[in-house]
Amino acid sequence: MIRNKTIVITGASSGIGRTVLEMLAAKENGNRIVAASRSIGKLTGFGENVMLFPCDLSTKEGVDALFEKAEETLKKIDVFFCNAGAPYYERYDYEDWARIERIFSLNTFSGMYSYSKYLNHLNGRDGQLVYTISAMGEMALPGYALYASTKFAMKGFQQAIRIESPKNLKITCVYPVATKTNFFEVGGAGHKVEQPFPVQTAEAVAKAIVRGAEKGRKQIYPCPVYLPSRFLMNVLPPVKHLYLRAQHKMLLRFLERKQKEA
Repeated sequence: MIRNKTIVITGASSGIGRTVLEMLAAKENGNRIVAASRSIGKLTGFGENVMLFPCDLSTKEGVDALFEKAEETLKKIDVFFCNAGAPYYERYDYEDWARIERIFSLNTFSGMYSYSKYLNHLNGRDGQLVYTISAMGEMALPGYALYASTKFAMKGFQQAIRIESPKNLKITCVYPVATKTNFFEVGGAGHKVEQPFPVQTAEAVAKAIVRGAEKGRKQIYPCPVYLPSRFLMNVLPPVKHLYLRAQHKMLLRFLERKQKEA
């Protein structure tokens, strides 16, 4: 368990971020935390060791404000959990520049900018940056064209900065599979979205994140069947083809339901 650290957690109001917060905020761990989210109304019951901070992390101003508050509250940030993100589930067949920009601003630009902010904040001191990327940053699925693109971008970004970043900064990247959170409700904009196999609980993912971050691992794959499945799909392309066909059928069912509910 991570103990006696100063911590920032983004995307802390729900899902994986909320569960990581609950684990690390336990009084016996001795951590001091700034928990950031666009909406913090549901974050109740935490003690004085948790500072709740509402901000829009899809903007430069929001990220700047978070670092300013964290530096004021914590002085030094030992661990920065860059977890905020949002999905779209859709068929990408429209012309909407602003919609594309919105998802990249939160899922990609914010994470990239946070790296620079954190590096400058550390100023040579030791620190750890934990990125929640996604298994879809390694294999895109039908219905998630834009979401997967944001995560592929983060996968490439971390590969480069891992080489060029100074030794005082540890970078840990997490690749969860589908997780039982409100992720799919949000992604479907109120319409039911079937969850792609395999599925994990937020608790299982959070435990893997905290355990892996404590050990300073470079990569964390919370789902035990993910890496064997990825290997199988790479050596047996027909297996991957069948899996993606099944995901495409899920998308078609979603679009049919959405049309009926319109």
